[in-house]
Amino acid sequence: MIAYVINPGTSGIKLACATLEPSDNPALPGKLRVQLDRTELPLAQPPCVADLPKLSQAIAEITAGWPVPHAIVGRGGMIGRVGAGTYRVTPELAQYAVQGQGGASVMNLGGPLALALAETRGVPAFIVDPQSLDELLPEARETGVMGVRRHAEFHALNARVTARRAAHEVGKRLREARVVVAHLGATTSVTAFDQGRAVDSTGTGSDGGPLGAMQSGPLPTRALLDLLYEVGQERTLHLLSGEGGFLALTGSANLKDLEMREVEDPQVQAAAAAFVHQACKAIGEQTGALSGRPDAIVITGGIARWDALMDRIERRIAWIAPVLIIPGELELEALAEGAGRVLLGLESAREWTPPSAPRPLTGA
Repeated sequence: MIAYVINPGTSGIKLACATLEPSDNPALPGKLRVQLDRTELPLAQPPCVADLPKLSQAIAEITAGWPVPHAIVGRGGMIGRVGAGTYRVTPELAQYAVQGQGGASVMNLGGPLALALAETRGVPAFIVDPQSLDELLPEARETGVMGVRRHAEFHALNARVTARRAAHEVGKRLREARVVVAHLGATTSVTAFDQGRAVDSTGTGSDGGPLGAMQSGPLPTRALLDLLYEVGQERTLHLLSGEGGFLALTGSANLKDLEMREVEDPQVQAAAAAFVHQACKAIGEQTGALSGRPDAIVITGGIARWDALMDRIERRIAWIAPVLIIPGELELEALAEGAGRVLLGLESAREWTPPSAPRPLTGA
């Protein structure tokens, strides 16, 4: 099976031609064999909705010589609170992606771009595990203030694919496993997967997660209120998710630079110690959200390339479960595998309905 993969970003659109073959392990049918031929459409500035026609044309030209596809799959954005899985892109979904909640986000262009190319090729278009995926348990949503409830926004696409890799590593299907995934990068999130469902998460950005390259990590409530009063809501949110973490504590968010500086720089050493402490705490917290001991813990994201910090985290949490380090992100692989599971008949494509008509949240 062949699937074209489209993952929009602020500086370019990552593209891949994915060759998908069934698993060679009958006990783990979801462990597909995937080969990606990658390329990228560079962009001078972050794309927006008005750019869709020219972007679609550029992608059509780049992929003109590729093998005939069986499907096109794009990154899913904010399409309302939905469960995990692969969704068929309809004109209604594509329209909502760019006009509904969060329509300004670059990732919301993935579905419309996939649909535009799919219509020219006469094949289905899909998105996989969109950013608005939200499967929290009812008790994980509740707070102690009447009317205030939590929702989950985390690194859904990469977290689920790495959770599936970890489950396969210990000989289980994702729906049979308990996995904690810590995505540690510019922003962070730590998420608990129980039998395929993301039952709880720290959240990411201003909503939670340990400190990252640019994310502040949790703040004491009174300090947060003081900050809000002093600089206002917009500035506070930016400090929490765009100017915090290593950037605030050391003056740099460049992980390679920080790794070299750690040897002699007390500022970096102190920030690294705080990061390790917060990451381990968050992993322990999400372990407690599971119904039993985890089968594996995954550490992924850009900071997972910082070997010294990974060693320190692993030494502190290895007593909980085996630790797998999967540096960077596997978003293209996640999109390709999601389409592949549908194309190979391992799961059915989900049909999207507008947010005004809630749908059940089940983790496949």
